[in-house]
Amino acid sequence: MRNELVLGVIAVMVLAFIGLSLTGVFSSTGNAAKNVDTGNHPVKEFTVQSYTETKDGKYFPTFSPKEMTVNKGDLVRIKITNIKGMHDFKIDEFGVYTETPLNQEMTVEFVVDKAGSFEYYCTQPGHRQNGHWGTLNVL
Repeated sequence: MRNELVLGVIAVMVLAFIGLSLTGVFSSTGNAAKNVDTGNHPVKEFTVQSYTETKDGKYFPTFSPKEMTVNKGDLVRIKITNIKGMHDFKIDEFGVYTETPLNQEMTVEFVVDKAGSFEYYCTQPGHRQNGHWGTLNVL
C-alpha cells in the first residue's frame, strides 16, 4: 500500500513537471526582461560576437561590435554568440543579463527608457578590466 502511494505521488509530480515544461515555464532565451511590450516600439536588432583574442601571449576578451546606437523608446534586441572563451553579457541600467554558452546564440530584449551612454560588459573575473565591454548609446 505504501509503495502504491509513493508511486502515485511520483506520477503526479512527473505529470506536473511535464505540464509546466510544455507551457514554457522552464524555457529561457537569456532575456533579462521577459515580458517586453513590443507595442509601438521600433525594433533595433544587433548581432554581437563575444570572444577572446591572444596578443603576445596575453588574453584579451572583447565584443564585436564595441558600440551600438539606438533611440530612446526603441525595443533593442541583441543576439550574442560566444565564439571563444567563457563569457556572459550584462547592462546594469536596463537589468539585462545572460550567460553566453560557447557557440550558442542568446537573445536579450529590452526597451530603452532613458537616454545616455551605457556600458555593456562581461562579468567574468578580469574580463571587463581587460577590455571586454562596449557602449550602448541611446539618443
